[in-house]
Amino acid sequence: MAAALRHRGPDEGGNFAAPGVAMGFTRLSIIDLATGNQPHSNATGEIVSIVNGEIYNYRELRAQLEARGHRFRTRCDVEVVVHLYEEYGLDFANRLNGQFAFALYDARTHRLILGRDQTGIAPLFHARVGDALLFGSEIKALLAHPKIERRLNLRALDQILTFPGMRSPTTMFEGVEALPPGHLLVADASGTRLRQYWDLVYPTDPAPAPADAGDHVEQVDALLRAAVARRLAADVPVGLYLSGGLDSSLIGALARKAAPDQVFHSFSITFPDATIDERAPQRAMAAALGTVHHEIEFSADEIARRLRDAVVAAEAPLKESYDTCSLALSQLVRDSGHKVVLTGEGADELFGGYVGYRLDAAGEPRGVAEGLEAMLEDELRAELWGDAGFFYERDYALFRETKSGLYSADVAARLADFDATREPAVDHARMIGRNRLHQRSYADFKLRMADHLLADHGDRVAYAHSVEARYPFLDAELIDFMTRVPPGLLVRDGTEKWLLRQVALRHLPPELARREKFGFVAPGAAYLLQQRIPWVEELLSPETIRRQNIFDADTVQRLRAQQMQGGARPNATFDTDVLMLVLTLGLFLDAFGFD
Repeated sequence: MAAALRHRGPDEGGNFAAPGVAMGFTRLSIIDLATGNQPHSNATGEIVSIVNGEIYNYRELRAQLEARGHRFRTRCDVEVVVHLYEEYGLDFANRLNGQFAFALYDARTHRLILGRDQTGIAPLFHARVGDALLFGSEIKALLAHPKIERRLNLRALDQILTFPGMRSPTTMFEGVEALPPGHLLVADASGTRLRQYWDLVYPTDPAPAPADAGDHVEQVDALLRAAVARRLAADVPVGLYLSGGLDSSLIGALARKAAPDQVFHSFSITFPDATIDERAPQRAMAAALGTVHHEIEFSADEIARRLRDAVVAAEAPLKESYDTCSLALSQLVRDSGHKVVLTGEGADELFGGYVGYRLDAAGEPRGVAEGLEAMLEDELRAELWGDAGFFYERDYALFRETKSGLYSADVAARLADFDATREPAVDHARMIGRNRLHQRSYADFKLRMADHLLADHGDRVAYAHSVEARYPFLDAELIDFMTRVPPGLLVRDGTEKWLLRQVALRHLPPELARREKFGFVAPGAAYLLQQRIPWVEELLSPETIRRQNIFDADTVQRLRAQQMQGGARPNATFDTDVLMLVLTLGLFLDAFGFD
């Protein structure tokens, strides 16, 4: 099982075994290269932990623990986990600021504790097989166990089709669950139980936006500076992703100010298509930061070459091809000799960066349903969000009908059993009574961030090439502050991410700080179809679709004809490229031995 995760940790490995428990670990050495290998244990050896990721406030925590008599064997950041548990029990997790997944064994009580960071940057999966509990950082580790069965989870497929992506604890493998962000799983003689230690909590009565936002700008600036500085902690070089946009440029500028004498390497992906290429602002920002800049040109032909690898990394089918670009970029990072890179992911969901936030702020009505359809949509929205007035991406009542036509007759007949719109999409208690912008942020964190952007767009494609991506915008202290920021500072005068732009004006050229968001979209299934690639033709053929018996073969053929006639347009940002999902489902079934 550990060998299946060697790409996540090619540098070292370790293991621990005792009656009834075994843990394996593969290490990507970043902090304390000489003595930081795991597992770690307390002084008596009765508490043992393995941790994937980083604890960014470990210095403060370590000082507090040493003052209380704890003694450390290494300089490694994650050694604090066993001592925090020894000191505070299960309440220790909310003291951590980082990106982490951990397994901790307490021999005194024969108790195992699994934990995942607040926003779900680090993955953690588990499964019950008989009386055994299995766990791993990727599902590949679980599949290496001989007793794990490979059964397709239609609920997960429907979530991907319906929402931005899957929602923890659902995975594409029936019987395998993802530990939700901000949760612990405790297993002992009494059984297993989930315990939530963190959630994104917005107020029911947010403060009005002040005329002068100076204090908020000052505080966000300070918190973001601290978040970037924490993520520069490493005994190996830390690189920078530069996309050409506001978020990654700001992170780069703050990294330069935090370490003015450090030689930074920056990494960008460029495209031969001038309509989506960002090399000019990327190169300008690299020059301004004085980085050693690396770029890779990604042609559309690379999509077909890397798509299977992207599906294998994601352990799920995909609705878009952008993960192939991310794979190429992380390979560029690794080939340059880097293991760590800072990214600007997370700013849009935290600071109001999508068009939906601007429309919410303007109070514009959303959706296309009218009359009886509108009534049905209101009822469904209340079931999904706890608020009939909240619009998220599409009219879901109408989409139910669309899904019935997409699935095969056998699957459509069972749609009610796994339909993602027949259960709450998020915790209603966190939505009811909140401002629209806060509702959208909460929904984005739960449906877009953890199991999509941080999973197949982030963690999996980075670690596929043994690279750790770090996310300053997802710093726990910054998020905590942002939940108390008046929503009128997220979008102001029709400007998305207004507050963040005010911070950026302190560190970036005005034209970049004020630049509108560039919504990159990669070529979709239409482009692949037009290339007449044999394996694409085979996976989308009527014979293959009927044999899989998941999607309707006639519907797929109609979509193929429409795509061929309509040209190879890039798929819109939030549209569902159904043919891409059908195609990558075929790759998924084949790669993981379902077919």
